[in-house]
Amino acid sequence: MAAFTIAVAKGRTADQSILLLDSMGITFQQLTSSSRKLIFYNSDETITLIFVKGVDVPTYVEKGAADLGIVGKDNILESQAEIYEVLDLKFGKCKFAVAGKPGQVLDTMQPLIIATKYPTIARNYFSRKGKSIDIVKLNGSVELAPLIGLADVIVDIVETGNTLRENGLIILEEVEPISTRLIVNKASFALKSQAIHSFIQEVQKNLV
Repeated sequence: MAAFTIAVAKGRTADQSILLLDSMGITFQQLTSSSRKLIFYNSDETITLIFVKGVDVPTYVEKGAADLGIVGKDNILESQAEIYEVLDLKFGKCKFAVAGKPGQVLDTMQPLIIATKYPTIARNYFSRKGKSIDIVKLNGSVELAPLIGLADVIVDIVETGNTLRENGLIILEEVEPISTRLIVNKASFALKSQAIHSFIQEVQKNLV
């Protein structure tokens, strides 16, 4: 089998990805819960596993530093990387939503001020609706923005909705469902076709 590299987003995605790989009989002996290493090899060194920030996975795959990646759809959409998205892995399910105060009106003549960690996704969504917006790029606690007048609404990932409710916000519009996806480098898909197709088929067999 041709050797290939898989980039996996750190955190919960990594935990679920390791469980998936284990179910396929792909294990990494040095990988433990306490390990701080970022690179691991399976027993016959045909597969290299690297751990990177979720936001960076599409870049690693696009640039060929990894042949495949396991990452949330949010990071794929935001990066706009030139990659193939080949499988929905069905875990890490959540959604992008526009959220704001109850009674908030989005259909106004004035440009909406949007606070978000995902400016590309927000811009593309409202562009499709023909709505003019101004973006306030934030790196965290976006729920605070409408409460203090920094923005009209937010665009963010919503899982349970608890954080929105605790801050007096509600979902005004659902943007797109999100889950973890398997992505492939375009060149690798051609040059390592047999190995990658075999891997994809095994993943499909082990999806629950």
